[in-house]
Amino acid sequence: MQITFDNIFIHSHVAAENSLYKHYHFPEMLSRYDSNFIEFKTFPTLEELKEAEGFLRDFHRKKGQKHVKFKFPVNEKVPSKLVNYLNQKNYDIGFIELYAIEPNQFPYVMDHPHAEVQIVTEQNLKAFLALQYQQDIVFGSNFANQKVELNKMIFEDPNFMQLLALYKGTPAGAVDVIISEDTAEIDNLGVDEAFQRKGIGSRIQKFVMDTFHDKTVILVADGQDTPKEMYRRQNYQYLGCQYYSQKVEG
Repeated sequence: MQITFDNIFIHSHVAAENSLYKHYHFPEMLSRYDSNFIEFKTFPTLEELKEAEGFLRDFHRKKGQKHVKFKFPVNEKVPSKLVNYLNQKNYDIGFIELYAIEPNQFPYVMDHPHAEVQIVTEQNLKAFLALQYQQDIVFGSNFANQKVELNKMIFEDPNFMQLLALYKGTPAGAVDVIISEDTAEIDNLGVDEAFQRKGIGSRIQKFVMDTFHDKTVILVADGQDTPKEMYRRQNYQYLGCQYYSQKVEG
């Protein structure tokens, strides 16, 4: 099958749609930028961008949200006229990249006597939530608390599998796996700073590969961050990119 960004799960709801864009809104977690945004189907004119910007800013302000975020058509660079405007308005502009791998292409990972990966159950859910909270608190207590509730929702969803990695019995890393008929999507993969460079991330991924050996494993990486280099070394195949812009207002 051909994997595209359409295969990537979005924690959100389509609040409105027209010929130019989709408006995604997620009242369950208003502080999550990746769940509350406008995605353009085609590139807007400058006037259309300004109109969408005004709409989204007003919509978010009424909900107590302080950010504005846009996603642009995949595999296309943003026109310079729009880039100039976004820069003038102090938007951050970045891009994400889509990767996929067949599980049998993932490199061999040696077993480690001190490392273990577990499926999250009622027995270890509290440890999973605590680790996630510890990683999310850097974005503020409001975000971290809302993320706890989102993680509880995900735990109840049969289309998700949450994994917890332990190192010498201590929670060290975690990931969400979003399961569809043909794909298993790695999302929110994180390793505690104290346990990095111990192969925890690779062991989490190997667990996913072994569990979903009959599916294509997919993920989205920040195009400006270093983990994407790791994915390339692990035989993931680059499939495309998507530019976005966002701004947080005081």
